[in-house]
Amino acid sequence: MHERAANLERLSAETFDALIVGGGINGAVAAAALCGRGARVALIDARDFAGFTSQHSSNLAWGGIKYMESWEFPLVWGLCKSRNDLMRDFPSTVREIRFLATVRKRFRHHPLLLWVGTWLYWLMGRGFTRTPRYLSAAAIKRAEPAIEASASRGGVEYSDAYLHDNDARFVFRFVRSAMDRGCVAANYVRSLGARQDENGEWVARARDEVGGAELEIRARVLVNAAGAFVDEHNALSGIETEYRHVFSKGIHLIVDRLGRKDRVLAFFADDGRLFFAIPMFKTTCIGTTDTRVDDPHTRVEEGDRDFVLDNINAMLDLERPLTRADVIAERCGVRPLAVRKGASTEKDFLQLSRKHVVEVDDERRHLSIFGGKLTDCINVGDEVCEIAARLGVRLPQAQAKWFGEAGADLRAEYERRAAHCRLDAYSPPDAYEPLSARLWRRYGQDALAMLDEIERDPAAAELLIEGTEYRRCEIEYAAQREMIVTLEDFLRRRSKIALVTRRAEIAAAPGTREACRILFGADAERRFDEYFAADPQ
Repeated sequence: MHERAANLERLSAETFDALIVGGGINGAVAAAALCGRGARVALIDARDFAGFTSQHSSNLAWGGIKYMESWEFPLVWGLCKSRNDLMRDFPSTVREIRFLATVRKRFRHHPLLLWVGTWLYWLMGRGFTRTPRYLSAAAIKRAEPAIEASASRGGVEYSDAYLHDNDARFVFRFVRSAMDRGCVAANYVRSLGARQDENGEWVARARDEVGGAELEIRARVLVNAAGAFVDEHNALSGIETEYRHVFSKGIHLIVDRLGRKDRVLAFFADDGRLFFAIPMFKTTCIGTTDTRVDDPHTRVEEGDRDFVLDNINAMLDLERPLTRADVIAERCGVRPLAVRKGASTEKDFLQLSRKHVVEVDDERRHLSIFGGKLTDCINVGDEVCEIAARLGVRLPQAQAKWFGEAGADLRAEYERRAAHCRLDAYSPPDAYEPLSARLWRRYGQDALAMLDEIERDPAAAELLIEGTEYRRCEIEYAAQREMIVTLEDFLRRRSKIALVTRRAEIAAAPGTREACRILFGADAERRFDEYFAADPQ
């Protein structure tokens, strides 16, 4: 909290090259890119970083194979390149995973046609992943006994990528990178709209949602990256745009592990859309829905749960059908889709493009970022830099690379020291991955400081919250470096504890209260009660 308090003071005391409103994936990469190239940047979000749409994705960084059916080949070509770049530059976090897609009888396409499509997809992906293969119904059953193959015509296996951790954690990685390069960032700071003064500088009025104080933030360029609330903030600031958002609601249910941990099971749901069972630590994330809504604030409804459970039960050969009692956690959010104002969205809503649009008002030095996908985030950051430079923002390191994991030398130094202190001996025999690999994946070069702490006090490597992966040194790091305001920030976004562990188990674990004491000090009991008294949706 000390870093947040210091940043609140700086927000009103300095003038920035750019103010970014919104700390989801678009705002996070915009901040990381601009700061990585030398700009002075402020970043605010009315909630926690990644606290809305960016915490509800499918955890996939994929090339958009489903968009081939709507003939969006340029989009797929670009997304495949972006996916490859993420796999190359974040090898610990964004990893190749096999998808086993089962095609049921009476589906609109024969499996052989889909097999040809996966080869085209592989070629559009520059051959970066393993090659596809065709499977008969019998071969599908042998490969994955959990699948109900009796009604299958066959299927295909192909590769894409997924986030080894969770989406909100990936977003925060960019926020932390931006702060390490000088970004003045603060969560729970709501923009109340912005105006331009007589010199053309933007003056945003904002409110600290924690303390209640109002402040003004000055910047030469304003970047509206408010996600589902881009239109709302443009209205507050008097900005007219050619594009607007429409919303698609998507939900996922998280249950105990179904099938293997190194494979995504893909099916076509009752309405013809792709439907996934995605491994997530010791659980499986199943979904998603795609429902037109008008309000970005959504909840999981009974019909949503039934749709997901009915489909997964029909597609898998389980000892007993999954019921609502099997659901560990739920995810529910909206996808903001960019459409031109006045364009009809009633026909083929599911075919609306998922590509992002950056709309620029050059005269007023204002950017609005519409739509987008996690896979395309590096392109968004580069595009914002190009536009900011055109609008007069000086980028002293214009060619600098602003994303990616730490270099091979640092990784080698970390691995040498981790082996020396026998870090992996702290991992139980059934661990999902070695502790040394997990700390590097989550914290990069900051994991070296954790090794320092473990060498001073081996208790720092001990598991703190039973049933999770998280060690005492990680909680202490989070308290110092991850701008955590509420317990949900830690359980749901900086970690994935709330996604893979039942709420009652988290509450009962003795380590949860100890984690609260580390994170919040004297405020620990209030934050604990606040989280567990709240509606989990």
